Amino acid sequence: MKSTVLVVDDEQSIRTSLKDLLEDEGYRVKLAKTGEESLAILHNESEKGIDAVLLDIWLPKMDGLEVLQSVKRTRPKLPVIMLSGHASIDTAVQATKFGAYHFVEKPFSAENLLLSLRNAIRESKLERENVQLRRDAGRKQHDIIGESQAYKELIETIERAAGSDAWILISGENGTGKESVAHLVHEKSARCDGPFIEVNSAAIPEELIESELFGHEAGSFTGATGKKMGKFDQANNGTLFLDEIGDMSLKTQAKILRVLQEQRFERVGGQKAIEVDVRVIAATNKLLEEEIRNGTFRQDLYYRLAVLQLEVPPLRERHGDVARLVKFFLDYYPKSFGYKPRKISPEALKILERYWWPGNIRELKNIVERMVIMSRNDVISKADIPPSVLNNLESASVTAASEGKPALHPTVMGNTYKEAKEAFDRAFLTAQLERNNWNISKTAEAISLERSNLHKKIKQLKIETG
Repeated sequence: MKSTVLVVDDEQSIRTSLKDLLEDEGYRVKLAKTGEESLAILHNESEKGIDAVLLDIWLPKMDGLEVLQSVKRTRPKLPVIMLSGHASIDTAVQATKFGAYHFVEKPFSAENLLLSLRNAIRESKLERENVQLRRDAGRKQHDIIGESQAYKELIETIERAAGSDAWILISGENGTGKESVAHLVHEKSARCDGPFIEVNSAAIPEELIESELFGHEAGSFTGATGKKMGKFDQANNGTLFLDEIGDMSLKTQAKILRVLQEQRFERVGGQKAIEVDVRVIAATNKLLEEEIRNGTFRQDLYYRLAVLQLEVPPLRERHGDVARLVKFFLDYYPKSFGYKPRKISPEALKILERYWWPGNIRELKNIVERMVIMSRNDVISKADIPPSVLNNLESASVTAASEGKPALHPTVMGNTYKEAKEAFDRAFLTAQLERNNWNISKTAEAISLERSNLHKKIKQLKIETG
């Protein structure tokens, strides 16, 4: 595939000669005679439309250094080679500081210019490939596998949302893959070459969250021995993912709202306003409308974040995707961790398809990994399925099971969705706690849930533990 080069020079003769030279070497060429024209071309091109820029320093109105700075703000990975017949060493140093790949003096050697251009495009391509490999390695790819109608509708919504730069609120139960959805939106957006920075609001102590988000200046508080960039700084020209936004304090919510409105902030202990260009994607497992009524979440922040809303369906509503996910994990774990290859019997797979999956994909992943590790046979059978799954199915609806549908706990029949979910969670956790003699650690391990999250659920559902 041919690479495309944008040539920016106010002299017609140079534009023509460079166009002829580059086309002879197999490049596609676009031309601009002013800085403003070049930025318009870059803005209108698709993200991968231009592979490199040859940019003259001396241009009318907007000079080359200004153009370079603007390009690096919006396309930080795009290689720019500066051209000049009158520049000083100071100018060359300044251009390098602004992010220029190379500096070529006029009259230039065609051989040297082409060598520099080839190296720039090759290095840029390698860097993009490495970034993509890191993304693929870090992303939970299993969270975006499926063929169910609920899954297809989610992917269609992601495609539409990614095309805009609007802020997004992702909601869904724990373990449904909200983080992976945020990654996918970023990767399909115009900001895909920019950073994707994550913040788990629930995991950061209240006294440190401002420093984590906005950074701090040296000496701003005890232990602040140097200046630190915050997450908003790090996410400039990219995406900031605020996970568990519903767990933020009202004080921090107010500061987040101000940054979203003004696109600037001050570091802790600082006086200078720092401007940023950040797209915010937030996620929560809470009903924020209810949190607003309870006075624990700001209504104005909710409306600011929820320009676009994505609801990630629970696994029980993705009937048919369980089998695909099970087979993915059975292939993934042996290859990634050196376990013995496993298959699953039709009977065992049917049981997993009928299970309610209160922990969603995260629970399924943990259970399949456990079966891969513990099973002594090449084929995983019903005997390898943990008691937490089998015992729950025993109390499920016989009718639903016979039809091959996800099993419904009898206590949830006939209620609203919210009431049904709470009733099921309460009944399920109470049964598991009783089975494990009310031992929190054993119960958490049995149902593949973090101990701290189990404590939170017990408190939230008002389960009496004796």
